[in-house]
This record gives sequence, C-alpha cells and structure tokens, in this order.
Amino acid sequence: MKVILFGATGMVGQGVLRECLLNPEVTEVLAIVRSETGQKNAKLREIIHKDLGDLSAIEAELSDVDACFFCLGVSSAGKTEDDYRRVTFDYTIAAAQALARQNPGLVFVYVSGAGTDSSERGRSMWARVKGKTENALLQMPFIDAYMFRPGYIHPANGEVSKTKSYRIMYAALSPLFRLWKLLFPKRVVTTEQLGRAMLQIAKRGSPTRVLGSPDIQRLLSGEKAEVALKA
Repeated sequence: MKVILFGATGMVGQGVLRECLLNPEVTEVLAIVRSETGQKNAKLREIIHKDLGDLSAIEAELSDVDACFFCLGVSSAGKTEDDYRRVTFDYTIAAAQALARQNPGLVFVYVSGAGTDSSERGRSMWARVKGKTENALLQMPFIDAYMFRPGYIHPANGEVSKTKSYRIMYAALSPLFRLWKLLFPKRVVTTEQLGRAMLQIAKRGSPTRVLGSPDIQRLLSGEKAEVALKA
C-alpha cells in the first residue's frame, strides 16, 4: 500500500508517519511538507512544497496512491474565520481535488475533531469550518472517505506539537493520562492508536464514515481480533 501524508511534521502527523513506516503492508509513504520531517527511512519520500493551496506544480507526483492521511491542522485560537478557513478548508480541499484527479481509487482519511458541526450553522467558528470541510470531502469522487473526530489525543512516542500552548498543555496533562485512560478508555486515543486505526480503515473500510473516539477504539479491537486469528 502506498500512502500520501499531509501534516507529517505536526504531533498527530508524526504519530501517523511512525505507524506507516512500521507497518509491513505500507511500501511507500509520500509526505507533502513545508519543512523537512527529519526522518530517514527507505520507505519515506518527502516533497517540500510551500503553497499547500496550489498543488499544480507537484500534482503529477501524487498519482498511484492507495490512501491519503490528511493530518494537517491549525489551532483556531487568535485567528479570524477567513484565516482559519484558508488552512482548514482551502488547503484540505485543494489537496483532495488534486488527489481525486490522479487517484479515483483512493481512500481519503481526514483528521477532524470532536464537536465538529456538520450543519455548518453553529456558533462555534472552528466547528463550522471543520463541518464544511468534512461535508465537501464526503462528496468527493474517492472510492471512500472517512472523517476521524477524536477527542483528546495523547502523544505516545515522543511526538511534539508545533503549537507552544499545546506543548504546555500536554506537559501538564501527561501525568493524568493513565487515569483518564482507566476511567474513560473509549474517550481518549494516542497518536499510535490513531495511526493504526487510519491504516486499518484504509485497508478494511468501515460502515461508519464519521468516527469518534469510541469508533476508533472499535477499529482497533477488530485489528486485535484479526491478529489473534492469524496467530
């Protein structure tokens, strides 16, 4: 399986990239990045492209891909709706349209967020924009598209957020993670679990196209059952 990854330098993208590189069924990972990931792996190829709103210069290199994991995102804090929409909606849809032209058989997996507003009419700006993005992706001519809406995502293997406030938050909350995982096992996921679940859904599909943390956990339960049967 050949995977294309957007957002590989962010916290979630770092975790997803790690799982892709570890998975024996993934033969190649093409990372579209604005700066180098710093990773060295025979399966990894990086294309540095600064303008993610226009992929025309590299579109020909986006062909023969089986799955896209779109992990690119930005905090809405301190941003106008136009600025937030440019990154969240415009960049995502530009990538999706380019990929759809090159790969009609592609599975597109988008990391959204818990509380996303599919009606696009709610009071929360970020939730409306995320909802608009999801709705547009679900109408794209892919073989399938899935929206992941995790709640709290915990960095499992040293992944680091690019946002300073998030780094501070994760440092403060990290000691509580084991307790939260014990009390609310289906409400929190790690970057490792998220990456594994994305690979699982790209390979096997799911009857649910919009998945929250409990749905993501169910995907992983199916993965464990499959491994047990093979053993």
